[in-house]
Amino acid sequence: MPASASPSPAASPASPRVRRSRRRRVTALAGAFALATTGLGVWAGDGFGAEPAAAAVPTPDHVVVVVFENHAYGQVMGSSSAPYLNSLASGGASLTASYAETHPSQPNYYALFSGDTQGVTDDSCVDPGFSDAPNLASEVTAAGRTWASYNESLPSEGSTTCKSGKYAQKHNPWFGFGNVSTASAHTFDAFPTDFAKLPTVSFVVPNLCSDMHDCSVSTGDTWLKDHLGSYADWAKSHNSLLLVTFDEDNRLNGNRIPTVLYGQPVKAGATSATTYNHYDVLRTLEDMYGTSHAGRAADAKDISGVWAG
Repeated sequence: MPASASPSPAASPASPRVRRSRRRRVTALAGAFALATTGLGVWAGDGFGAEPAAAAVPTPDHVVVVVFENHAYGQVMGSSSAPYLNSLASGGASLTASYAETHPSQPNYYALFSGDTQGVTDDSCVDPGFSDAPNLASEVTAAGRTWASYNESLPSEGSTTCKSGKYAQKHNPWFGFGNVSTASAHTFDAFPTDFAKLPTVSFVVPNLCSDMHDCSVSTGDTWLKDHLGSYADWAKSHNSLLLVTFDEDNRLNGNRIPTVLYGQPVKAGATSATTYNHYDVLRTLEDMYGTSHAGRAADAKDISGVWAG
């Protein structure tokens, strides 16, 4: 434009008409952007983009984790041999793509409890207190919450014995950690009948028959109903959670295992086909109480899509 030329009033930055025109364009663009982002939000939930942020995990007053043995998802879920566990899934939630880490049993227990197998590769008895690595018990305790384990057929409170009758240390990883008091390891007879007296987080480990290792699925299912059915009923109305999982499968199904959640924080009848493993379960328990993350739980994800509210 020649230097002597001057802008017309219509093009002048000070023109009210230009300002109104610009406001209309900005408003139109904003509306279009809002519409586009709304559409993207819908697409994200339908697999066309990132999923919406998962809702935060609940903070139950009590969590009881029960670990059974050596059965694949299809051997238990939908099986007439496990009517009680399937009823918990119907009234609670089932993870249909839940996986263990390895074989044999013991490394899976360490993975679930501490986010790492801690160098354990077989079912041999470990030296009590061989590791001081972070774990669920040490984290929960450091966060000002309470922890305990209830171990069926443990010969006495806090016993670190390797094996006794139907009891096996290999299913009780807390004994491998020097930063977990042996006083927190109870016999199953010590499981409170007043469930309000339970610690914040506890593990229940049935013995070699009750856990389906040496006995049938039906035996373990009946044991669960007889010994923890009352807690499950109570949890439904007392902001508490029962989580039932398995250490590993039968070595024939890609290590896919049953994992069922039940209690007031759980959406009744929910299922999740998201792939989860022991590290994800640990991460979820940690995030329920705002603890640090042990081992590979730091890179794991929370269980989502099954929580009420």
